[in-house]
Amino acid sequence: MTRKQRRAAFIAAGLGILGVAVALVLFAMRDNIVFFYSPTEIVEKGIEPGTRFRLGGLVENGSVEHTGPATIAFEVTDLKMKRRVTYTGVLPDLFREGQGVVAEGVMGPDGVFVADSVLAKHDEKYMPPEVANALKASGRWEEGEIKDEKAEGTTR
Repeated sequence: MTRKQRRAAFIAAGLGILGVAVALVLFAMRDNIVFFYSPTEIVEKGIEPGTRFRLGGLVENGSVEHTGPATIAFEVTDLKMKRRVTYTGVLPDLFREGQGVVAEGVMGPDGVFVADSVLAKHDEKYMPPEVANALKASGRWEEGEIKDEKAEGTTR
């Protein structure tokens, strides 16, 4: 075997070992790669109480209750199933009924999700007002793309 052939064989073996290692890591993490689980997926996957994960969906209309000075209970739905969530702390400004939310926490033994952080999601059309103004100033903005909730007639 020539020196060039040994080098090629060594590189091929190294790439093969690296490929197997990456495949094993991805296989082991297949359930943890998901950004969040919906209420339906929680039931389908049979997630046990005490398991830490992210729950995502829409805040059910009429479900937000202030149960204590800084404790809030609400339901997250994926329009098929609902899951009760409790959270103690300050909610993000974008949090409201009918809005998308991702809560990170632990499933309690009673089936209530106990969140320790809540992230409110906005739709894919959102653009910060500063960015919209910069695009308008540069002439790259197409009027009527996205409406601003604060000031009607302006865009963000």
